[in-house]
Amino acid sequence: MGSERLRLAAASLLWLAAGALAQAAGASTRTWTGAAVLALAGLALAWPMLMRRPLVPPPMPEVPPPIDTRRLTLLQAQMEHLPVAAWALAGDRLLPLSSRARRLAAPGAVRDETALHRLLCGATVSGPVLLDTERGSERWQLQRQPLALDGQAQALLVLVPLENELESESLQAWQQLVQVLTHEIMNSLTPIQSLSQTALTLLDEPRTAEGYEAELRLALDAIAHRAEGLAGFVRTYRRVSQWPAPTLAPVPLGDFFLRLQQAVAPAWAARGGQASFELASPSLQLLADAGQLEQALLALLTNAAQATADQPAPRLWVQARQGRGGRLQISVRDNGPGVPAGLERKIFLPFFSAREGGQGIGLTVVRQLVHGMGGRVRHVRPLEGGAAFVLSF
Repeated sequence: MGSERLRLAAASLLWLAAGALAQAAGASTRTWTGAAVLALAGLALAWPMLMRRPLVPPPMPEVPPPIDTRRLTLLQAQMEHLPVAAWALAGDRLLPLSSRARRLAAPGAVRDETALHRLLCGATVSGPVLLDTERGSERWQLQRQPLALDGQAQALLVLVPLENELESESLQAWQQLVQVLTHEIMNSLTPIQSLSQTALTLLDEPRTAEGYEAELRLALDAIAHRAEGLAGFVRTYRRVSQWPAPTLAPVPLGDFFLRLQQAVAPAWAARGGQASFELASPSLQLLADAGQLEQALLALLTNAAQATADQPAPRLWVQARQGRGGRLQISVRDNGPGVPAGLERKIFLPFFSAREGGQGIGLTVVRQLVHGMGGRVRHVRPLEGGAAFVLSF
């Protein structure tokens, strides 16, 4: 590489000298001959390098790749038939991407198309929204995804209908609740009706009959007992359905867990078991109603104690940690037999119990209390066995 540079430099000097001789004023024939000799010498030095260098063609203008019209048509057809209303937002310009988006803005759908435009253009976060349609107020879920295309800030907006799904879930919940209530009420009314007929039959018999008063008293006592049971059932239902609004305040979970452990750990130890309470961080706090949170957890701890009644070494784990998205999670897990398969969706129904003799209100109370504090409760099936309930706030 260094020798090539020397050759090129020498050739350049020879060409410059030849040019200077050729341009000299009054150059003679000998001068011109010398200039020609110098030029040829420079060419001889540079020629090997020129022969080794490939000719570089001039840069060609960039040609964009051809558009695959078939693929583009297929993508447009897929977007057109999306089961949600989707738009692309660029500035204040909304471009509908699906037929459902066009139908939603057409006459007979939303009452005010301008209000829909303002809602979509002004949305900054995802969340539930209410749309005033010709069918009434409907619940939708708005999802917003920011994008950057060709250096331009845009957003993808999607409205997911919730009304039909929520109505179906609500109707199913009411049907299940009515079935449970009907079952419990009929369990009391059927013997009351039978005992009443028995008492009327006894009144038609001669009062001097042997055992008349004893049988009549027994029938009336049984009626009173079943009526008291039915009244207790109604009181329990009223207690489950009418809870006071929570008073939210910061709850330090370290002190809170310590109180719970002192309350329940001795009973687990007396059974030959162990109850452990763990915090991922000692500084964890939760905005909640301390009394209602304690009542919800005590209900779960009671269920865990009952579920592990036959275990030789019962175990209870209560843990609190910060989950994804900053949500705080409290889990309650035991080493009992777990919830029977197929009953996972029924265990939160009022008065439904997978345990013989259970009242079926514990998990209903837990869910109502947790929901009232802005949280959720769900059942999970641990890989280690047993049952686990997770409260998310």
